[in-house]
Amino acid sequence: MANVITAIDIGSHKVCAVIAIVDEEGVAKVIGESSYPAYGIKKGEITGIDEAINSIASALTGAERMAGLTVSSAYVTINGKQIISNNNKGVVAISDSEIGEDDVFRALEQAKTVAIPPAREIIHLIPRQFIVDQQSGIKVPIGMTGTRLEVDAHIISAPTTAIHNLQKCIQSIGLRIDGIVFSGWAAAQSVLTTTEKELGVLLLDFGGGTVSITTFVEDAITYSTSVPFGGSNITRDLAAGLRLSLDDAEKVKVRADEIIKTADSNGSAKKGEEEDEKDDKPKKTDILDVAELDIEGVKTISRKLFNDIIEARVEEVFDLVKANIEQSGNEYRLPAGIVITGGSAMVPEITSIAKKSFGVPARIGTSKGLDGLVDGISSPAYAAAQGLVLYALGDEVYRGDSRYTGGSSGKKKSSSQGGFIGKLGGIFKNILP
Repeated sequence: MANVITAIDIGSHKVCAVIAIVDEEGVAKVIGESSYPAYGIKKGEITGIDEAINSIASALTGAERMAGLTVSSAYVTINGKQIISNNNKGVVAISDSEIGEDDVFRALEQAKTVAIPPAREIIHLIPRQFIVDQQSGIKVPIGMTGTRLEVDAHIISAPTTAIHNLQKCIQSIGLRIDGIVFSGWAAAQSVLTTTEKELGVLLLDFGGGTVSITTFVEDAITYSTSVPFGGSNITRDLAAGLRLSLDDAEKVKVRADEIIKTADSNGSAKKGEEEDEKDDKPKKTDILDVAELDIEGVKTISRKLFNDIIEARVEEVFDLVKANIEQSGNEYRLPAGIVITGGSAMVPEITSIAKKSFGVPARIGTSKGLDGLVDGISSPAYAAAQGLVLYALGDEVYRGDSRYTGGSSGKKKSSSQGGFIGKLGGIFKNILP
């Protein structure tokens, strides 16, 4: 019988629920998906419990209706400016000449001793590499011979209050929590290639209220956090600069790429008609027709003004990202460049702005790895939702293991810590970047 995975991506702009079944070959196929506007959620953090519960329940109900089934548990994303990360090492003496599962767990427990304030909880403990008797770069040490085992781990933590508020929302609609996953780590599962992670890459999940930052170097995650700026800031700037309401400014932002392409297409056609008149330089229209958006009193907008507003705000956000990464002691000019995903990744010319700001190549990250009804969740806006299913697909390997520990949420004790519970062969395969 196929297993069912439910993923709920809780963003600042929307809540997306995805239901997938896993066949006997381990392939996840989407059978239901639905999105609902995010109320009670601001800049990735829950600000109104009742409103957030309604948004989550509405998205889940839509996905259940499409899938034709009712689910009992889910993986959920967490985000917000208070997400922080640390890299720490754990060292243990090997109890026997051959490294076993217990040695690995003891090393990981040692790595967890990094100072975490009492008001915070670890949500991920991700091994970057293992070192056996000074031999580094080892991904799976089990079965190797040595006397000293060291693990270099990446630790992501969140405020206890944020975790409890999220748990309350999920449990209030009758669901158990299978795992809580940082949205940037989830998005990385679906949009980054192995080559990019090996060379070194910066992933920006540019959402409505936050930008999740995740960096990888030598096939290992090095830094994770989030900044409280996103597409909503662009919308407010457009509203002020173009003298529109917030709703109308959002319409312009969402449809901008289509509108610009239409204007360029019409301009090219006009140029062809005027070639006989020997016009030395083709005229690139500065007027964008927005009549089809049904904005009261506004039929056209200035293309230059629109571009200037977008570029100024996006550059400001990118500057904040760079400052954040530099302050952490990490590098943002990585060989594989920048991968931008999330709903705001579709802002016109964002890759050009990124190349200019960061000085490295940039591309839009689209999701891959799932089959089934994925047409509705194929845009970059759903990268974290798709990635959450892929994360869960790996985590599902560990269910029913003797190390399973029940709790008030009914989840494994460490499922949110990167899934390091149970069958280590599968764990290393799925949890390492």
